[in-house]
Amino acid sequence: MRRFREEIISELKELKNRNLLRKMEVLNSGDFPYIIINNKKLINFSSNNYLSLNGHSYIKVKMSEAEERWGTSASASRLISGNLQIFEEAEEKLARFKGKESALIFNSGYQANVSIISTLMKDGDAIFSDELNHASIIDGCRLSKARVYIYRHNDINHLEDLLKKSDDKKKLIVTDGVFSMDGDTAKLPEIVYLSERYETAVIVDDAHSTGVLGEKGRGTEEHFKLKKENVMVLGTGGKALGVTGAFFSCPKYIRDFLINKCRGFIYSTAQPPSVPAGLMASLELVDKESFRRERLKELSEYFYEKLKTKGFAGGTNPSHITPLIVGESEKALYLERLLREKGVFARAIRYPTVPEGTARIRFSITAEHTKEDIDRVINIIEKGWKS
Repeated sequence: MRRFREEIISELKELKNRNLLRKMEVLNSGDFPYIIINNKKLINFSSNNYLSLNGHSYIKVKMSEAEERWGTSASASRLISGNLQIFEEAEEKLARFKGKESALIFNSGYQANVSIISTLMKDGDAIFSDELNHASIIDGCRLSKARVYIYRHNDINHLEDLLKKSDDKKKLIVTDGVFSMDGDTAKLPEIVYLSERYETAVIVDDAHSTGVLGEKGRGTEEHFKLKKENVMVLGTGGKALGVTGAFFSCPKYIRDFLINKCRGFIYSTAQPPSVPAGLMASLELVDKESFRRERLKELSEYFYEKLKTKGFAGGTNPSHITPLIVGESEKALYLERLLREKGVFARAIRYPTVPEGTARIRFSITAEHTKEDIDRVINIIEKGWKS
């Protein structure tokens, strides 16, 4: 045990020396646009609560009603005795929301990606994955035992070159809808075109798109006005929808296959019944309260233009996720501390979450921020950049 301890402590010291050691912050409030840490009120620019639905009174009522009727736990996996009727009802509505034949609820987006990809793809198959895809996609690809081709970020020509070389059995292209650290959107129309040309299935991780993109907030496909059977979509409940969990929208035969083969689904206790209730309530609000998307879009464009005018290295397009790339981890940590001192909570993102040399502050806009909040952030950044 002594050797074990020494090796672990040595690795921690190395992370600290490289300015890569991470620590969790304790919030003395809920994760809202304004939070409290160490009894200090801060403007929160690090939350994925894009539509500010977390804590919405209607969602809380519906989740509470579900607990009253169904209990506080499913108490078993869905294949044992945990398949409460409310799960089936929610999955029907989630499927319609995404324009798909069926859906299946998972406990988290990470669990869903890892277990779905590794279930659908196996030895002899091929996966084509964007180089900036989320860690859960990367891990799912690794576990699948399929051949994995990594194409350069949003580089459609490179993707096609790799597809041409493949003579594998089943083929799958997998991509984020909105990339979580850069805020840009996948080139889905071009990806779909290639998928049809080379007889390839597509999975889009819509974790950061669901509720936000599209006229009705239905995600990347709606944003590009696409509706394709070979495109399967992962959505999450813990970001713009303000609840938790994840759901996979797909053809019914895929759902049937996952119920029988997907270890992450089969061997997990189902979510509490309050979760599907909350998801259904959130879908109603996404449909009825379109002003949240409109406000989010307006603020995202305002922030992007402000950064661009000041000459800062932000994202490539207006987005509710806007990175301020500073390069070195030490500089990102300095800027994070400066923002905190001035009343703004925005986290430094470093390797391995982003490539080395691209450390950044990742700003997330929510529907309850104001232009005054954004102006305050811009002023702090400007002063911090000079120092």
